[in-house]
Amino acid sequence: MRSLWMLIAAFLFACMGVMVKLSADHFTSIELVFYRSAMGVAIIGLFVRHNRLTLRTGHWKKHCSRGLTGLSSLLMFFYCIIELPLATAISLNYTWPLFMAVLSTFILREQLHWPIVLALAIGFIGVIFLLRPALHDDHWMAALLGLASGFFAAIAYMNVRQLGKLGESEWRVVFYFALICTLITGTWLLLTAFNPVTQQNIYLLIGIGITATLAQLAMTRAYRTGTTLIVSSLGYSTILFAGIWGILIWNEVLPPIAWLGMGLIILGGVLSGFWGHKMAAQTNKL
Repeated sequence: MRSLWMLIAAFLFACMGVMVKLSADHFTSIELVFYRSAMGVAIIGLFVRHNRLTLRTGHWKKHCSRGLTGLSSLLMFFYCIIELPLATAISLNYTWPLFMAVLSTFILREQLHWPIVLALAIGFIGVIFLLRPALHDDHWMAALLGLASGFFAAIAYMNVRQLGKLGESEWRVVFYFALICTLITGTWLLLTAFNPVTQQNIYLLIGIGITATLAQLAMTRAYRTGTTLIVSSLGYSTILFAGIWGILIWNEVLPPIAWLGMGLIILGGVLSGFWGHKMAAQTNKL
């Protein structure tokens, strides 16, 4: 039952995607990342102050690495949401478990077993099925950026895992990520320009901040109290929720082969997580 918190997180992440897409006429993707991150800094800052916690850390390099890779992923992801059908954009970003399995082999020197190779093959075949019939010629750059967002998200999640092993708390990791995103995007916007915030569009920014923050809290609770494999699998329901929103709001009807591609991406991600967890458990027993 505790793992079902991930369903709430998945729904909220899909809602955040809706808000981002609706904001395309008012703000750039950089502005949306800035406002999302600034709200995260404010909310976590209030939480830290209320509970008299400390933000002191001795792992600045790892936090910066997580922040920069996470920011790169987020910028590409938001741009992809604006340019592509919502379910397609989220599916491309959710290739990160596939990239993480590959990166774990080359960076963390973890052994790559044949079942994981099969899972990776299934997932990336799904990417081909998703992209080939569903995109116009002028959308391929956005699609490549969507895949790149998954790649950088994989590196960011690897950094998060390493920070956890170093004893850094979840709220501290999230705070420094939001702070780095706010400082970099804020500096860029100061050197360029902000679009005006009005009574008509401010609710979109508030909606992005609230849904993103609540989704992070629900996801954190799910991973802390639920079963990891079940939680990871339920996380892919974000794609389903995004597909439903896309149909209801923008009439984004994708061809059957594109939905098959999404299914293969989900299957590949779930299998890579399952086999990775199983191999790790066997290694720990040795």
